[in-house]
Amino acid sequence: MGNLLNKEPPPPMVLVPPLFDFPPLAARTRMLESSYNILFGKLALKCLFEDYFEEASHFTTRIMLKPIDDPHVDFIATLSGPLNHKPEENIVGNASFRWQSDLDDPHSFMDLFVSSSDPILQMRSSAYYPKYGFGAFGIFPLLMRKRISAEDYGVVGLRYGSENLSVGAALMPLASKYESPKHAWLVSKMGRLTVGVQYEPQYGSKDGAKYKNLMNWNAAVGYGVGSGSPLSPSFNFSLELAKTSQFIASFYQHVVVQRRVKNPLEENEIVGITNYIDFGFELQTRVDDPKTSNNIPDSTFQAAASWQANKNFLLKGKVGPLSSTLAFAFKSWWKPSFTFNISATRDRIIGKTSYGFGIRIENLREASYQRADPNFVMLTPSKEHLAEGIIWKIGKRPMLQSDVNAGNFDGLPRELRPLGKIL
Repeated sequence: MGNLLNKEPPPPMVLVPPLFDFPPLAARTRMLESSYNILFGKLALKCLFEDYFEEASHFTTRIMLKPIDDPHVDFIATLSGPLNHKPEENIVGNASFRWQSDLDDPHSFMDLFVSSSDPILQMRSSAYYPKYGFGAFGIFPLLMRKRISAEDYGVVGLRYGSENLSVGAALMPLASKYESPKHAWLVSKMGRLTVGVQYEPQYGSKDGAKYKNLMNWNAAVGYGVGSGSPLSPSFNFSLELAKTSQFIASFYQHVVVQRRVKNPLEENEIVGITNYIDFGFELQTRVDDPKTSNNIPDSTFQAAASWQANKNFLLKGKVGPLSSTLAFAFKSWWKPSFTFNISATRDRIIGKTSYGFGIRIENLREASYQRADPNFVMLTPSKEHLAEGIIWKIGKRPMLQSDVNAGNFDGLPRELRPLGKIL
């Protein structure tokens, strides 16, 4: 009886909501892309600037499912179009069926993509061997209404990747010697500094050797801090010179903060909740003679921010020179999960506000990490911690920083781990 009366209270816990979409769907096909197009914060900025921002007066419906009996395969179907029927706009539908050999490694897979627009049927495949660092990939349009360029007949590529180096090329087998490769890249990482170049033969040359035309070259340098896990804050700043005519400066930051929980519906041992705040900025400026004939705007910019308050609510906003957009998303983590989002776009040129809607149903990613020991979770210091020696008033256990910063991700669910140890 005495043991029951003197029972020690349960240890304090912190709610750790899963990110709405981590890892992002674009990361599943990263081995089909140039590493130059993924690094320098480009993948994170793409998700920040595009996800849940529906096109004005349009809708998007997406279903992402995988069978319980065979988690190696999954199916994604998307339907999008205008809210008000217009003769010049059609509802577009597409779907993909994917097979992945390793549940924890998305780098080796094969998928079939079908669409109501070109390409009607396309097969994509990737194989990567982490032990040796080599990989191969291919994109093959099987059915198309009309094949115009050499890319319409297929693209194959080879790559090598390690923690500090990525090099590769994508070739078009039926292209002429002046059109191939489709692109080639070389990216190297030295500490927190990442540098890279990419060759894309889009513009001609007087002697036919396109590699001598500087318009076909891109170069970038980036400075980044962070592990890539959503529990770890990250920071990335990059500068890029594209086609010797466009200068691009971008900045992205992922912030992990903890705040107190003041919810009467939660248990007494729940003392805090983790929030995720993201901010991104991109500036594009033309640096060559504006009288040249390429279609590059003189200058443009965009900035966006998002705040995930808990596992159910996400608020995002972005602003540009012509319009501003605000988006709100609600997600219920059922099996499968359900997400509804609405966005409002204000066109400052015509002074009109338009709305877009989206619905997603998914069971590809699971919310399996809702509660965590505060000794394990990343903690952001505050004045209260400095005053009380990082010990909260509730409970006697100190809120220590986890070993996430040390690179130990073995105890985390795979959704919270970095995308991979290859560049």
